[in-house]
Amino acid sequence: MSFKRRQLTNSEYESQESDSDSDSEDWKATSHFTPPGPAVCFDESQSGVQRPLPFPTEAECFKLFLTEELVGEIVEETNRYALELQEKREPGVRGKLAKWVTTTISEMYTFLVTVLLMGIVKKNSLRECWSTDPMFATPFFNSLFSQDRFLVLLRCLHFVNNATAILSDPLHKIRNVLISLTSAFGREFVPYKDLCIDESLMLWKGRLAFRQYIPSKRHRFGVKFFVMCDVKTGFVQDIIVYTGSTTDIKHYEGLGVSGSVVMTMLAPHLGKGHTLYVDNWYSSPTLFQHLLSNSTGACGTVRSNRKGMPAFRCGKMQRGEVEFQENGQQLAVKWHDKRDVHVLSTVHTATMSATGKVDHLTGERKIKPDCVLDYNLKMGAVDKADMINSFVECTRKTKRWYKKIFFHLIDTAVLNGSIIHRQLTELLEEHHTPRRPSTGGRPAADNPLRLTARHFPCKVPQTASQGSRTRRHCKVCLSGARRSKQRKMTKYMCLACDTPLCISPCFEEYHMLKHY
Repeated sequence: MSFKRRQLTNSEYESQESDSDSDSEDWKATSHFTPPGPAVCFDESQSGVQRPLPFPTEAECFKLFLTEELVGEIVEETNRYALELQEKREPGVRGKLAKWVTTTISEMYTFLVTVLLMGIVKKNSLRECWSTDPMFATPFFNSLFSQDRFLVLLRCLHFVNNATAILSDPLHKIRNVLISLTSAFGREFVPYKDLCIDESLMLWKGRLAFRQYIPSKRHRFGVKFFVMCDVKTGFVQDIIVYTGSTTDIKHYEGLGVSGSVVMTMLAPHLGKGHTLYVDNWYSSPTLFQHLLSNSTGACGTVRSNRKGMPAFRCGKMQRGEVEFQENGQQLAVKWHDKRDVHVLSTVHTATMSATGKVDHLTGERKIKPDCVLDYNLKMGAVDKADMINSFVECTRKTKRWYKKIFFHLIDTAVLNGSIIHRQLTELLEEHHTPRRPSTGGRPAADNPLRLTARHFPCKVPQTASQGSRTRRHCKVCLSGARRSKQRKMTKYMCLACDTPLCISPCFEEYHMLKHY
């Protein structure tokens, strides 16, 4: 099988594509346009994390998405697939599968943690993680799994019963995991006002019917995802895997594939006053008007020959020149920077603002249209998520495309879990007032702010009986968690925690280590 190297063109699917005879009758030049905007004002009080956790840990936030129920299904299918592979082995042939032992939920979580750690501790090959060479040795991996056990788990990792799978579905190998994770993304977090939708490409050069070639992307070859992100936090709200004509979208008449992608992903959020930011593959006057009728604003770069776009009167423009046109509800902008930039918006006025930069040739302040400034600020959430994942991604080479998509989804779940943990921690720091430790009875619960807030040492307040010789028992020395217990007296303490501590090393350990 051979693959043609080509970029997906909109003309294959779009019904509202380029039209040189643009309908510009309703558009007129303006310099003081204020759009009516969405009919509903956005209520931010319902946005953010939907399941408060009293003292959230990173693991608890991650398990909001990769739940025990989902991992249990993966364990069941992995065990089933391992038995299928054993049955296919020729009699007398020995190997790792001959030593297969049924896996469990706990072991599967440990397996996934090991895979995630491999994204942080980079090796040239899997086997190097268990190398005994002093130059490459990482003993921690050997404490989690033997090399053979890890490799056989990776070999048997499976997500669907092959006997009952719907083979007509291109994503049947990964469908259950995809549905579970994307549903959890939407259930655990409600986005803030600004949203953006963009494409993401996961590297894949193997044989695959829906593999894409996009020269503008870093990897060029791979599996394409449509991704919707919350602009304020970077939370990945929804993911759709592009599979050609069978892509999981609801088709809307007159909007084409790009508009249908937008409407499908925005369906749970329409009528709430959100503002959407998209690039020129999605933007069109028809789509933006449809969103506006559903109380949703929009802004994005747009192709000048899109059907319904105005015919701008300015010909060749000088750098910094701008032309605004409006039709009563939408604002179309032509602005020349290094080249002509066309922007369409239903939420911005026909005004220019300073960028905070100065032209090094003329010495004048640089100004841009407000819609361009906002677009540049808010459109990059999807690319930022890809960038963050690229530093610690656990995805590695594999012959099974569905395993690579699975590990890509795990990376996304880790990113979303870290965002939820940060949101909950910030909320806790804002509203939690640390209690003074009691002087008797059972010891109080550990104060989580000791690991996050700012702390400074000071001397223990003097008492009337001891005067300048006042001392108290160091809390870390008494705990004995990392070394033998000592009843050591100290004249220093942390004022914020009201805890006596030796100045070194106990003060640092108490505020840096969870188990001191």
